[in-house]
Amino acid sequence: MNLTHLDEKNHPKMVDVSQKNITQREACASGKIYMSKEAFEAIITNTAKKGPVLQTAITAAIMGAKQTSNLIPMCHPLMISKVQTHIEENKEECSFKLFVTVKCEGKTGVEMESLTAVSIGLLTIYDMIKAIDKSMQITDIVLESKEGGKSGKYLRS
Repeated sequence: MNLTHLDEKNHPKMVDVSQKNITQREACASGKIYMSKEAFEAIITNTAKKGPVLQTAITAAIMGAKQTSNLIPMCHPLMISKVQTHIEENKEECSFKLFVTVKCEGKTGVEMESLTAVSIGLLTIYDMIKAIDKSMQITDIVLESKEGGKSGKYLRS
């Protein structure tokens, strides 16, 4: 198997996408954060000392999507046209599941942007509530779906 991010001398390189077609690209990723009941309650009642945790996490996720190419060396800068978030609360598990969908019209996909956005959003929750619970766990950051480009559609089963 040829690794596309290495040249003939085994040096890192960014893949040349100049010959690829511009298509609609969309990807959705998700991840979860588990926490103590006290931390969960502080978030859903908006009583965390650092402010509105979920709203800040959404803003951070959007910013994370936009900064992906600055954080991951081989990612191409993209003109993102949409970042949409959704958070599911699970009171029984004391967890939140963050979904982020990213869309663009371009020559390369937005999977890394959606995965980065989820990661940054969940890390923001951790940062804002760590005074209450340092044992929180961020887990299951996965690509849920993608479409567009040569490889077509993908849907996590």
